[in-house]
Amino acid sequence: MESLVAMKQGNPKMPSVPVEGVEDLLDPLAFLSVAPTDTPAKADKPLIVIPAFDEEKNIGAVITSIREWVPQFPILVVNDGSSDGTERIAEEMGVDVITLPYNLGYGIALQTGFIYALQNGYNSIIQIDADGQHDPRHILDLHRELMSGDADVVIGSRFLNGGKYKTPFFRRMGIKMFSLLASICCRQKVTDPTSGFQALRGKAIRLVASSYYPPDYPDADYLILVHRCGIKMKEIPVQMDPKPGGKSMHHGHKPLYYVFKMFLSIFVTLLRQKPSI
Repeated sequence: MESLVAMKQGNPKMPSVPVEGVEDLLDPLAFLSVAPTDTPAKADKPLIVIPAFDEEKNIGAVITSIREWVPQFPILVVNDGSSDGTERIAEEMGVDVITLPYNLGYGIALQTGFIYALQNGYNSIIQIDADGQHDPRHILDLHRELMSGDADVVIGSRFLNGGKYKTPFFRRMGIKMFSLLASICCRQKVTDPTSGFQALRGKAIRLVASSYYPPDYPDADYLILVHRCGIKMKEIPVQMDPKPGGKSMHHGHKPLYYVFKMFLSIFVTLLRQKPSI
């Protein structure tokens, strides 16, 4: 059966190409575990993965800025069932686009991009949000740190070295609470457990593409999972700007739901058998 999830090579005139394994996402409970193909790895050339949901106002500027700083890096936009022009704008800008059939959430959108990377032989990934918060000038910083060999997960932190990123009071308290919890569980200081600006390689990519990956909000629970898998991680300072419009993915009634789900996910992560990746 033809996949409902199409990947277009940055050209709306080209026919849709099925993405192997992604059609399983039609079942929200069917988390994916996809092995890499025999495609040769692209040494020292990461794939930039951008999960995007209703970001027509920002996605164009984000892609343009990425190309200004790292024109040599290929870009994949995972359109998470957007109802606006996100897909159209990304395609018109000539980047690869995977479109999910409906909104499956941030974690699944990211996971889809990582599965695509494994299937196409990419050996490192930079993940960056589509809302314009993350400054693409730090992509090379993250990539260089990743390639130095000290860690397989490099996290861009807003708060490291006295960063002055401003957040609403209750959100700031939540970040500090989960930062402390992640630091204790990971046995190293974690200053920004909710940062989606990361570089990953090797075992870390396979972890994201596996059934162990938290599908809702992969934040502190994911970092604890990384530690339990024996994957080394580190933070570097980056600059971030408040999301245009002032709303995060946790706005409205979602903060309470987020706190509940994060505590539950951390609890399950600590109790479950150590993953074998």
